[in-house]
Amino acid sequence: NIYGYIWLSTDDPVVFGFADETSCVFSNTNVRNMVEGNWGPSNTLGDNKWSAAYRGIQKALVFEQNIDRVPEGVLSTDLKTQYKAESRFLRGWFYWNLLRLYGPFVIFEKPAEQDEDFNNYVRRPFDECVEYVCGLMESTLNVLPDVWTSTAYLGRPTRGAALAVISQARLLAASELWNGNPRFKDFKNKDGELLAPQTKDQEKWRIAAEAAEDVIDLGIYHLYHNTESGLSFRELFMSGNHAEVIFATHKSGDWQWGYDKRCNPKNGGYSMQNATQNIVDAFLTRDGLDINDDENYSEEGFAQKDDPDEYGKVRNEINRGYRKGESNMYVDREPRFYASVHYNGRPVLSAITVDDRNYFSSDKNKDGFGRAEYYYSGSSGAGTQMTDFTGYNVAKKVSTSSSIRNDQAVYRPYIHIRYAEILLNYMEAMNEYNPEDPKIITYFNEIRERAGIPNITVTYPQDLGDKEKMREWILRERQIELAFEGDRFWTLARRLLYEKEENRKIYRMNVLADDQGQGFAFEGFYERKLLQTRYWDNKMYLYPIAQTEIDRGRGLVQNPGW
Repeated sequence: NIYGYIWLSTDDPVVFGFADETSCVFSNTNVRNMVEGNWGPSNTLGDNKWSAAYRGIQKALVFEQNIDRVPEGVLSTDLKTQYKAESRFLRGWFYWNLLRLYGPFVIFEKPAEQDEDFNNYVRRPFDECVEYVCGLMESTLNVLPDVWTSTAYLGRPTRGAALAVISQARLLAASELWNGNPRFKDFKNKDGELLAPQTKDQEKWRIAAEAAEDVIDLGIYHLYHNTESGLSFRELFMSGNHAEVIFATHKSGDWQWGYDKRCNPKNGGYSMQNATQNIVDAFLTRDGLDINDDENYSEEGFAQKDDPDEYGKVRNEINRGYRKGESNMYVDREPRFYASVHYNGRPVLSAITVDDRNYFSSDKNKDGFGRAEYYYSGSSGAGTQMTDFTGYNVAKKVSTSSSIRNDQAVYRPYIHIRYAEILLNYMEAMNEYNPEDPKIITYFNEIRERAGIPNITVTYPQDLGDKEKMREWILRERQIELAFEGDRFWTLARRLLYEKEENRKIYRMNVLADDQGQGFAFEGFYERKLLQTRYWDNKMYLYPIAQTEIDRGRGLVQNPGW
């Protein structure tokens, strides 16, 4: 049951309203308390991942200690070797998740006894923890396969998954949070042992780039392509059995149903997982340009007529915002925008029949398409007691085959790591080490080509090779490509970007303006309004360890500031 300790982040602040890409509409949720600063060691809001990870680690250690006792006739030597490698990967996975949430961790080499003296256990320095995670992953490389031969093994780690975790860990080690961060100069164990690196090491960026390239050089992963770009980008999340998926959890049931419910409009869904205006503005135009750089982009007015070539693309294809009455803010944006964001006037995704879709519209708008009414008096608007609504929901990973009205969700995997992230890891790390490396542009263009937009060499040739400019574009590309997958949470933390005011000011549409019967083509709705300026304290770059864990052993020190 060790695999059962892998947590999925659907209810997690990682994807649910902590970073600037999303907001939770309900004020009494844990993540809303977190962004208001109302949490700490004595109240972790039920989010004690320190304890959860160590339960998985202890289970894995017990398994590894005892598996060889099973007779050869019951389990072959080869199968025992495979199982032990999977268990070591899982231990490494739990330790890795501890590292990026809490920083330095306690290393257990054997199962804890019932009468264990936890006073003897102390946190190990950050660099040692990185090497420990990477060492566990490296110990599996000669055992785990490149690809499992049967779909029955979907969800088990491969060599690529182990190398991908190393890539993630090396990127964290190279980034500003842990690479000579002066704020951690007094982060020590009780005996004075330093827990954080004290000097910046530029070589860590090179090591991180090489770790990403180790995954790329396997030659077994590629970006998912099916038909047109928007469909490829949407459909890659509907199946775990393709070559962009590196590591995923294949668990049907609650997470899909809960995710669809929270991302879909009220009356059938909860309108709970809101996209922000911040992420809407981050998406590019159809020409691959920032909205402020594209002379063809205008937010004024509305689509005046239905384009016959586009209007039919309602559910199974990508419509570029040409429906009558849709704001020009949503016209001719890049395909990833339509695969990721649900906006006012767009048809509801998770519904099956025409009647289901009509269920989400008021009488004047019932046309079989089920266009969501996010304006104040609309069926899913802020007038339904959602005063903190942003005017958007998340569309990425929402199934078009689920019926939210009838609470029926279809299976799809929870993807933890995919190949696009590895390409972005290389680009980011190598740009810091050697911005002239041509593979930065090669991988950048590979991602943009799948996205269906012009290459960076066409759109911003003047910025190529400029470390600062390209850093902005690479982080922007991460923000867009990996939106709503948890990466924004980690990227803002490891690059010390949460403290920037621009990442704490969260914007929405003017959802409290009354449309006065005008419906979708209501100009008052499409005004940016400040939703909140989120509370921030630099101690929040690391989670607090629950006070119950600190009390269990006097050797354990708390994270700085908590």
